[in-house]
Amino acid sequence: MSRYPFGLIGFFMSSVAALPALAQSAPSERAAGTVSEVAEIVVVGGRQGLNRIPGSASVVDGEDLRRSQIFTVNDALRKVPGLFPREEEGGGLRPNVGVRGLNPTRSTKTLFLEDGLPLAFAPYGDNATYFHPSVTQYQRIEVLKGSGQIAFGPNTVGGIINYITPTPPTQPGGTVMLRAGNRDFYEAEASVGGTVGDTGLLFTGQRRETDGTRRNIHLRTNDASIKIVRSLTEGQSLTAKLSWHDEDSDVPYSGLTRAEYAADPRANPFTNDEFRTRRAGASLVHKAALNDNDDVTTALYGTWFDRDWWRQSSNSAQRPNDSSDPRCAGMANLNTTCGNEGRLRTYYTYGVDSRLTLRRDLGSLDSETTIGVRAHGEEQERRQVHGDTPNARTAGTSVNGGLREDNRREVAAYSGFIQNRFGMGTFAVTPGLRVENINYDRFNRLNNTKGESDLTAWIPGIGVSYTGIADTTLFAGLHRGFAPPRVEDIINATGGSVDLGPEKSWSYELGLRGQIQPGVTLEASLFRMDFDNQIVPSSVAGGAGATLTSAGKTLHQGLEASVQVNSRDLLSSQQPYAVTLSAAWTWVADAEYRGTRFSNLSGFTAVSVRGNRLPYAPENIATLGLGFTHDAGFDALVEWVHTGSMFTDDINSVPVSANGQQGRIGQANIFNLSLSQTVGDSGVTALFTVKNLFDRTYVVDRSRGTIPGAPRLIQAGVRYSF
Repeated sequence: MSRYPFGLIGFFMSSVAALPALAQSAPSERAAGTVSEVAEIVVVGGRQGLNRIPGSASVVDGEDLRRSQIFTVNDALRKVPGLFPREEEGGGLRPNVGVRGLNPTRSTKTLFLEDGLPLAFAPYGDNATYFHPSVTQYQRIEVLKGSGQIAFGPNTVGGIINYITPTPPTQPGGTVMLRAGNRDFYEAEASVGGTVGDTGLLFTGQRRETDGTRRNIHLRTNDASIKIVRSLTEGQSLTAKLSWHDEDSDVPYSGLTRAEYAADPRANPFTNDEFRTRRAGASLVHKAALNDNDDVTTALYGTWFDRDWWRQSSNSAQRPNDSSDPRCAGMANLNTTCGNEGRLRTYYTYGVDSRLTLRRDLGSLDSETTIGVRAHGEEQERRQVHGDTPNARTAGTSVNGGLREDNRREVAAYSGFIQNRFGMGTFAVTPGLRVENINYDRFNRLNNTKGESDLTAWIPGIGVSYTGIADTTLFAGLHRGFAPPRVEDIINATGGSVDLGPEKSWSYELGLRGQIQPGVTLEASLFRMDFDNQIVPSSVAGGAGATLTSAGKTLHQGLEASVQVNSRDLLSSQQPYAVTLSAAWTWVADAEYRGTRFSNLSGFTAVSVRGNRLPYAPENIATLGLGFTHDAGFDALVEWVHTGSMFTDDINSVPVSANGQQGRIGQANIFNLSLSQTVGDSGVTALFTVKNLFDRTYVVDRSRGTIPGAPRLIQAGVRYSF
């Protein structure tokens, strides 16, 4: 990249060269299983780190994940108040996560991290989620929604979801899990590792296959990773990680028309569609103690992501995609003479992130300053190819065949932040400031045009907390929300500038979290998000690829809360069993257009939508779990998942349109059951779960046509730990 490589390479070289000099301790002699500390970029730091977060934050730990025998990432994220994980294909492979009423489509308002480093393939230039590793491989999930977000970026309008990978065990051991069920589901997962001397190693791998929410869908994924943790000296540690993910699925892009859904909610006429993706990731994280109070953590990371989606329709208004081809002439010839299109994408993402923490005693004040800098690069190769036949995988020569898009898009982003926590006994104030400088390049090979653009944003925030109440933290915060435009949103296909700036908001919150009494843990937040210019699709029914426009001023406000109750701790019981209750509730009281805006739906462009509710913002979302555990190894959990009704377009239409893309989605109430029994000290645990216990048929999405939620899924298996 013309404006990027030399600065980035210099930053890399200076950072790497400095690593050995950062620690000032002599090498240590260590016995088996004694790696002192894992080098990682800390986002929350587990439940023990929550009290230091200057805003709302949640942790879903490994016990929560195991008890409910989660099947997809959506199962896990429903346990966090404020999040709306919307289903799609039935495997959670392309999560759609909305935060506090923000549109969930492709999770574009959400920043996904893994061990504090970017998980998405292009968080600056194309923050859309088209893949997701198996969530069962993680040991916990951390979520930030408050002012603490400014230590990370670039997206701070919604929330941060950070997945924590397991660390190598101190003694050699591992786990093997096998599960199978209806809809051709099977899963094999294994992890094995251990620590010898200064080095710990962990290998994880998984293979999963299952049918999706509709007919003629089959999802196949593989995940593998190697994590190495090593103590270099008394004050230095190094963590290296390699990961691989691939998907080879038969899955359509389009939803159903109203007539198709009425005839068969699980229909899928597009039997020739395929989705193929490969992702390789690598990271190296070094942490060094400079003295007893200060430390520095530096991470190098890079990913390669390749995605091919061959499809005959991009939404339910196209029947099929090549309907203008005289050889096709409509759905009757879908599997014979109709062609297709391939959306072919390759992404390269790489960067370096370094954070220095300084701790000082300033008399009556305790000061902890964190200063961070990052250089980040992205390269996109984007091609759209039209084929002549239903199963074509190359460009055709017919009137609708050939190469339709051939773009190279690049992003060079430089960011820095400073955040200081001033502690005064039970009171703490944490102001911070982040800066993002983003440089865009786009080269269109079809017309040999090139465009450049750039932007700089300053992102302030402040949080306050009070811990004077036993085991409880009160907090309040304010921060500037920021999300950059995609490359195609700021530079058009001919290299010209597009008048679409970054997404900005002011976010406020007031809340508490903690153990209000033994056995009862509560988290609650009042929130308000005022957007200067929320970015939305020009047509909310246009799907994930629709052109984005500014919606002007919008407002989101409401209340989110969660509670966990354990009868044994609450009653100080000595009984060998406990009844547990867990609940998460999100009330988005307002999610509405506040500025002057007219609908972009065909036929309604003169209709003002001021005061209308934003699409895909249900007023109420809730998850309630009632469990029973026994010291003999038995565990049972029943969950109720409620999603309130929602509008799917900006005019808030209620009747379903003929193409299935507009019309209100009704509320859904789904029940799940999980049972497990551990057999003595054998390390063997029998597993059984039913998702959608009563086999309800319900709608989850209309953005590309109507899509149903998952049917009843029955799964059984065994887990062996050794």
